[in-house]
Amino acid sequence: MSDNDTWTAEPATAQRARSVIAAAWSCAVTAEGGREELVGAHTMAEDGRLFLEVPEDSPLLGAALCAPRGEPSAVLEFADVAPVPVRSRIRARLWLAGYLAVADGRLAFQPTRVVLRRQSGAVVVGLEEFAAAAPDPLATAEARLLTHLADCHGDAVERLTRLVDAGSLHGAVRVRPLAVDRHGLTLRIERVRSHGDVRLPFHAPADTVAQLTERVHVLLTQATAAACPRALRQERTDAEN
Repeated sequence: MSDNDTWTAEPATAQRARSVIAAAWSCAVTAEGGREELVGAHTMAEDGRLFLEVPEDSPLLGAALCAPRGEPSAVLEFADVAPVPVRSRIRARLWLAGYLAVADGRLAFQPTRVVLRRQSGAVVVGLEEFAAAAPDPLATAEARLLTHLADCHGDAVERLTRLVDAGSLHGAVRVRPLAVDRHGLTLRIERVRSHGDVRLPFHAPADTVAQLTERVHVLLTQATAAACPRALRQERTDAEN
């Protein structure tokens, strides 16, 4: 998508769901034969089907063959974990109920219900929307990008707080990068007994790491021109004293 195409400040729910799957290293599968944790075993087709590579003796194979006709045979669960250590590190959970079938020596999973739960609540994702959506183009690079930002550019993260409303920074003891997607960067603001998130939208969507770098530089330029939030200055003073 070019910068001139229509876009929104946040990803659609279906795209968020597809992004969770694209970025996840593992998933939990619950079926008649029990529950298995699979690592590096799932791939996703463009039409929304998932394929699972499981051992030949996996109970999931039996569950797929013996499931009653017309009934969902499995539930897949994915956890969206923030790559940077923060409080409440699980950003979202994704559940997919559906049917397992054996195809070419692996399991094919066809979802019949998709539910994404975030801090704001749970949302049922339409199956057509889910099948038609694509993961965020930065989903698989997000962990590397955020870790680099947190570990090597703490000064830049601190400067970005100048774009945050002073009220949101009241009582802040630490600010960390929580998430990034083609539409914007989200910061986690941690206080002594609570935390909150603030989103900094980009001026245009970013489909590549190079475009993301440019978008972040624009935010930093805007932050440089802004005054340091009074609330954060006061917290620093109190900490030093």
